[in-house]
Amino acid sequence: MTEYVKIIYGDKTIELPVITGTEGEKAVDISTLRRKTGLITLDPGYTNTGSCLSTITFMDGEKGILRYRGIPVDQLAEHSTFVETAYLLINGALPKRKELETFSGLLNDQSLVHEDMQNFYQNFPRASHPMGILSSMVGAMRSFYPALQIAEEEINITTTRLISKIRTMAAMSYKISRGHKVVYPRPDLSYCANFLNMMFDTPVKPYHIDGDIVRALNVFWILHADHEQNCSTTAVRVVGSGRVNLYASISAGIAALWGPLHGGANQAVIEMLQNMEKNGLSANDVIEKAKGKETSFRLMGFGHRVYKTYDPRAKIIKKMCDKVLSKLNIQDPLLALAKELEEAALKDNYFVEHDLYPNVDFYSGIILRALGIPTNMFTVMFAIGRLPGWIAQWKESMEDPDWKISRPRQVYMGKPERDYKPIDER
Repeated sequence: MTEYVKIIYGDKTIELPVITGTEGEKAVDISTLRRKTGLITLDPGYTNTGSCLSTITFMDGEKGILRYRGIPVDQLAEHSTFVETAYLLINGALPKRKELETFSGLLNDQSLVHEDMQNFYQNFPRASHPMGILSSMVGAMRSFYPALQIAEEEINITTTRLISKIRTMAAMSYKISRGHKVVYPRPDLSYCANFLNMMFDTPVKPYHIDGDIVRALNVFWILHADHEQNCSTTAVRVVGSGRVNLYASISAGIAALWGPLHGGANQAVIEMLQNMEKNGLSANDVIEKAKGKETSFRLMGFGHRVYKTYDPRAKIIKKMCDKVLSKLNIQDPLLALAKELEEAALKDNYFVEHDLYPNVDFYSGIILRALGIPTNMFTVMFAIGRLPGWIAQWKESMEDPDWKISRPRQVYMGKPERDYKPIDER
């Protein structure tokens, strides 16, 4: 039985239906509000506005729940691989063995980047941020790989092409930025192992592939694969609503992810730790500074916009982080400072009472640094992981029978109508 919410405005009373999700979430359907009353809603940041119906990801910030297609993310992190999780997000179900083999084969077949694209990398200024380069290169892919004629083939090939080549392009940009020879993908290596090898293998020092490190990268990318209607995902859906190609939509998502309040948060954690080391600040110093109301200082990597309890991804990556640091036995003052900061925050009453726990960005920054990933590549690593989610969200929006081009309203607060004045009368 459908529930309704009554709206009384002047002498009008209207009823708006309540939509109930499978997990009990409720939303008021306001699609007829303006037509019936002349009113629109105002919701800065869209924090109380649902933009779509989706079957991809469920999250509950109050309870600390995150599930992909109904499967808890902790189960995927423990048992799955990034490639299998990507298939799950994009296709809606875990693959059977043959389906996974076919998907993995397509990823291998599409792993090479057109040789002409290397010329683009050579012509970016040396100081260019990798995210700006990646966004540009993904947008350029449409020129190198035009649309196919068969719709289903187009989606499958374009999907695997993006997932495979974005990893190759990221490693290629790193190698070129250092003046090193580009390392090509190998057909005998898994997705994550291939990336690590393309990043760190050199003619003078062959890269040793460690199963635990490969597993850590799998977990990192699984945890970042989707996160409901966040800033970058919304950008992908909004751009895609104009019926543009997938490359352009993903390029927009990469640009949105670039910001320090979104994908750049893990980079901001390391930069904060570097600043602490440079200025001789202890963990207790910055914690007290963060609690001070008279300062705008923000402790990066703690708390979350959505999760009002412990970030479920943080629990998983913390275990992997501890394992990697223990195995690699890295003597890094920044990593030692991070552990000190974590311990101090977890013992501080203010942080505990306000649910300001270390989030996934805090631990992911540490683990990426331990793996040898340059700080300016952290957000690129996030983008590679988030790609399957973006593709799944774009695909779902394209198949939505109630599709509408995104066109938010506004409340105009500017000057009322006035006449134009010639320049000499102003």
